[in-house]
Amino acid sequence: MIRNLILYPVIVGVFSLLIWFIIDAGNDLNRNSRNTNSTEQTSELSDEESKPVVISSEESVWQQFYQNVKSPLGLLLFQIIVILFVSKLFGALFAKINQPSVIGEMLAGIFLGPSLLGLLMPEFSEFIFPKSSLNNIQFLSQIGLVFFMFIIGMELDIEKLKSKVHNAIVISHTGIIFPYFLGVGVAYFLFEQFAPENITFTSFALFMGIAMSITAFPVLARILKERGLTKTPLGILAITCAAFDDVTAWCILATVIAIAKAGSIGSALFTIGLSLAFILFMLFVVSPFIKKLSYKYDEKEKLNKTLVVIVFFIMLLSSCITEVIGIHALIGAFLAGVCMPQKSNIKIMLMEKIEDVSILLLLPLFFAFTGLRTQIGLLNESHLWVTCGIIIFIAVVGKFGGGTLASKLTGHSWKESLSIGALMNTRGLMELIVLNIGYDLGILSPELFAIMVLMALVTTFMTGPLLDVIEYFSKPKSNISFKRGNYWGINSPN
Repeated sequence: MIRNLILYPVIVGVFSLLIWFIIDAGNDLNRNSRNTNSTEQTSELSDEESKPVVISSEESVWQQFYQNVKSPLGLLLFQIIVILFVSKLFGALFAKINQPSVIGEMLAGIFLGPSLLGLLMPEFSEFIFPKSSLNNIQFLSQIGLVFFMFIIGMELDIEKLKSKVHNAIVISHTGIIFPYFLGVGVAYFLFEQFAPENITFTSFALFMGIAMSITAFPVLARILKERGLTKTPLGILAITCAAFDDVTAWCILATVIAIAKAGSIGSALFTIGLSLAFILFMLFVVSPFIKKLSYKYDEKEKLNKTLVVIVFFIMLLSSCITEVIGIHALIGAFLAGVCMPQKSNIKIMLMEKIEDVSILLLLPLFFAFTGLRTQIGLLNESHLWVTCGIIIFIAVVGKFGGGTLASKLTGHSWKESLSIGALMNTRGLMELIVLNIGYDLGILSPELFAIMVLMALVTTFMTGPLLDVIEYFSKPKSNISFKRGNYWGINSPN
């Protein structure tokens, strides 16, 4: 012990002195070399020009800090910290008013963008989110979306869907085709004013249809879980309808993207043909292969990193192929998730590994990126706000009205039908994903993108209050007391 106490300072001290000696000698060489090379140049300078610029040590330190923060990595880390803090703060505030936290996170993105922070504190906003840095946030958010869509695909339980398949398909597809028709119809009146010059009416109309008919499966599932409806007949039917809605909507979206990117019917048909061939390959070749692997490693002690790497490789390769084909990487990730075995430890393990990183860390970056490209300030004329109100109204009529009518026609009560309509009207995150795809493809103008983002926020926010109103008016008149948790015959604990 004593020997170590003596040996340590001796070794450190001797080598520190040697390092200092070498550096000091090197500085002499550096000074001599610079003086020799710059003799002729300094002789030509005037006395005023040759005076050195004196920077105080305090200014030097602050400049160094500023340069470190503005470096690509430093700025990205700072942006992530700000985004996570604001998104979680907004999420917690909205949870306090019995709204899904995802709505708060969506609004946090708007707050950080030019619509609020950029308007109130433009210099600070430019410092945190300069335009040159947005590509880094976009790439990270896209990776988060790839993992998120993989999770959504894994959450689809095909066996459970079969039990409600008949009613669910009628309700889901009616809830798609009716708002899709309304979206195509409203596109006819919006095309000349809002469509970019290089976009055809077909691409614009088809995309407006899908933007009007989407349902947010994750937000709907979270609302049902918070209200204790997940295992009720109504909850199972709503989840099933949303699942069919998601699958159908993403298939239609893939077709719309193919048409928009191809530019001609022949190229679009070729892209659609490649897409169908790849989907069949994933369902009938890749899915059985993964099932065999899962049976082999189904015991927890046999689950290893090699299997996880194989599954991640399949997910990324599927995303890459669909991106190359021309129907977007997110569709490939969703398809890879659908191919995962439903009853297997590998699915549980992957959900645990991916979900926290994707939802808690990377998705807030997507909300922030969406907010940073949403310019509500562009809606600076009254007719633009009138257009926004009309689009919101049509969106609600399409999904809420279509879902309610289809549910009633399949034999459900008015209470159940209205509840299904309110739940199917939830758009949330899935709508933002679709809108960002349309914006990247150049189908949506900045003004229309802002309007559609507002529509997504309003229709998502109104789901909870709509359910409360439906529950309130469906109660017996003699019992008008309302307690959260006592929905559709479910008794609250005392």
